[in-house]
This record gives sequence, C-alpha cells and structure tokens, in this order.
Amino acid sequence: MKQIMLQAEGGLDALRLEDVATAPDPGPGQVRIRVHASSLNFHDYLVASIPGFLSTPRIPMSDGAGVVEAVGEGVSEFAVGDSVVSHFFPGWIDGPDGPSNFSTTPGDGVDGYARELVTVPAFWVTRSPAGWSHEEAATITTAGVTAWRALVVNGGLRAGDTVAVLGTGGVSIYALQLAKAMGARVIATSSSDEKLERVKELGADAVINYRSNENWGAEIRRLTDGRGADHVVEVGGPATLAQSITAARDNGHIALIGVLTGMGGEVPTAQLMAQQQRLQGLIVGSRRHQEDFVVALEATGIRPVIDRSFPLDDLRGAFEFQASGGHFGKIGLTI
Repeated sequence: MKQIMLQAEGGLDALRLEDVATAPDPGPGQVRIRVHASSLNFHDYLVASIPGFLSTPRIPMSDGAGVVEAVGEGVSEFAVGDSVVSHFFPGWIDGPDGPSNFSTTPGDGVDGYARELVTVPAFWVTRSPAGWSHEEAATITTAGVTAWRALVVNGGLRAGDTVAVLGTGGVSIYALQLAKAMGARVIATSSSDEKLERVKELGADAVINYRSNENWGAEIRRLTDGRGADHVVEVGGPATLAQSITAARDNGHIALIGVLTGMGGEVPTAQLMAQQQRLQGLIVGSRRHQEDFVVALEATGIRPVIDRSFPLDDLRGAFEFQASGGHFGKIGLTI
C-alpha cells in the first residue's frame, strides 16, 4: 500500500511517498479501513512544516474517512462495507475532561491517515454522515467537531443569538453554517472582499473586511446596536483576541480555538473581567461530540465547503496551498 511518511527532521521537504506492506488483519476489537480521503487542518500543517516538531518519523494527517474492510472479534458497532470517519482524540470517549496534549492524536502523537489502509481499534472511528462522500466526511473530524463544540456544546447556541466568525477557514465556515441552520445571526470577517461575497451567499447576515476596518470589534458592536455578539469563534489568537473581546457582549462567550497569529501575546484582562465574558480554550471534542454532530448534520442538511482536493502524492502541494491562505473552507486529500 502507499503512504506518506514525514521524516523526523521535519519540514515539507521531509515528506516521502512510500510503498509498504498492507495493514494487518484486525485483532479483537479492531477494524481495518480502506482510507479514501483526508482533509488539511492548521495542526497538520504545523506538524509537517516545523523542523524538529517530531522526534520520530510519523505518518501525518489527523483526519481520515473510508470503508470498513474487515472487523475483528467482538466488534458489533461496525460491519464490512460501513463508511466511517476518524476521531481526533481516540481515547476521549465522553465526559468533560478532554486531553491537554496531542500524544494520542493521529498524525502527531501516533501515526495518522495519509495512507491507503489502516487497522485501528473500533472506538477510534464513528460512522460517517449518511450519503456523504468520503472527502466530505473527512472534514468533520477536526474542523466540524470544533465548530460544533464551540457553539453548541460549550456555547449553548440558541435561535436568535448573534455569532461572529473570523476568516473563512474550515472551522469558521462550519460555524457559519451551523449558526444559520440553528436560527442564529452571523457576522463574518475576512481580508478579502471576494470571500466576503461568498460568505454572504452561505447566509452571513453582515460582513466586515478587517483590513479596511481594523477596529472590527467595535463594528460588530455597532452592527448589534451596541450589545455585541453572543458568541465569537476566535481562530486568530494574540493578534485578534483584543478585538474579539470588544466584539463580544457583556457575559458573552469567546471560544479560543486557534493560534493562527502566534502562540502568545497580551490579553486585555481588565476589559475581559469588566465585561464578565467567558473565554474558553478548546481543542476539537470527544467521540460523543462527534456522534452527536453527525446526527445534527443529517438533520440540518449541512454539507461542507471544500475548496479543492489534492492527491496523496501531492500532499506537499496541498500544504503549500494551505499556507498561501487562498482557500475558502476545507482542503481535501484524495487517497
């Protein structure tokens, strides 16, 4: 079978296409999956692009979707022919206490899904949404579940709420779609007027170009008659957090899910305290969150936005396109 291996020295030059022995037959409690698709996330890019990020060679990619080829003894949840999709934190089945590191995350702490076949414990995957392609299903593992947890699980999203989404990456577009499907108002930001036109087509009620309006937090306040957004899906980190605090209403919810602008920076703590806001860091979600999200996707009819797809042997090209920032929604990997 074919797979991509990221050599230990790291960096995109260290990605190697290999032809290796097939995945083993599943043992008790395991399934063997023919992987057909993955999708790119910022976490995958960090793992692959930073020299020295890993101490050992690793098969990259945390997302994987495909078909069950064989089941081991004792597996009753899945059968041969079922479409399944991976889970970001395989050991986090349910409950509020999620992992605080990536030691069990595919493509980081353990080998990921940039390969044609994989044998894993059955609880490492869930069923895919009914009627979805493998490429579509591969988008839910990281980006989709993150948006679901930010707005629904932790945010308690209700019809009539106002949601602010930053940028047009996979998490933000999923958050926009979820918010609209659940009866919320959405204000979206981007540095591209062309992309802002596209988010309006997806249902955004108001848009802001943050390059031409650097005080976009105040603009969100203005657009909400001074009240602010009930939820802010914060993907930028240090360079955007102050504006997100301004944008959120008093006692509002800010879901900190990304660090696109850096790993650390100043936080206007006095303003955060005075406005009594809830700033919550989160990383994806549990297996139960993903199962509930799949049900919600089938009920609402939401389908993911995939900008373009790359073949397995051009994973480097996919990462380079991701780094350019030109994509809208998700980037797929066909395997």
